[in-house]
Amino acid sequence: MTLKEILEITWLSLLVSGFAIGLAMLAGLPATVVLYLKKFRGKRLIISLVNTGMGLPPVVVGLFVAILFWRTGPLGFLNMMYTPAAMVIAQFIIALPLVIGLSLAAFEQVDREILLQARALGATNRQTVFLLFKESRMGQLAAIIAAFGGVISEVGAVMMVGGNLKNYTRVLTTSIVQETRMGNFSSAIYLAIILLALSFLVNWFLTSLQQKGVSRWKGPSWK
Repeated sequence: MTLKEILEITWLSLLVSGFAIGLAMLAGLPATVVLYLKKFRGKRLIISLVNTGMGLPPVVVGLFVAILFWRTGPLGFLNMMYTPAAMVIAQFIIALPLVIGLSLAAFEQVDREILLQARALGATNRQTVFLLFKESRMGQLAAIIAAFGGVISEVGAVMMVGGNLKNYTRVLTTSIVQETRMGNFSSAIYLAIILLALSFLVNWFLTSLQQKGVSRWKGPSWK
């Protein structure tokens, strides 16, 4: 395996997982705010489904996404099977319950008296939500890290919907499996080290970003 191939595989791994986590945050964090602050019929059922989804086997996700985008499937006309886009969708489905479930757990640790005091001081809905995220920032960071770790290390789903095609859909995890099957253990070990290093660097970056945000935060203005 050449250096160019390794760089392409590493970049695709980061790109696919990054897009999946970004989409999961865009969809999951607003949904978490609604689940935490609003009361509506079926709320317990939705939370139970989210908690179930946190332990959903990735290979099951891969199966349903594959059925959805297969040529004879309901979305087969999109021709997305065995593409990076299908891999992003599979990883998004895996990450979404983790983002919502862990973020909701972080919200539950926030003292509701703080939110009531903010309301009493005239905080708007936007300021209240901002305060909620600020008070649960460590839990939110844990949610993002857990979701990223869950998707970038996933094998079954991305292999089922991506096909592990060379120079197109092959990522670090599927490459490790491929090299191991071929008996190229040295290449598999190198790729595993890259995967571990990549996970560490992303987590280090997120932690540093969160710490900088905390040091610069001066609190919302309620006047």
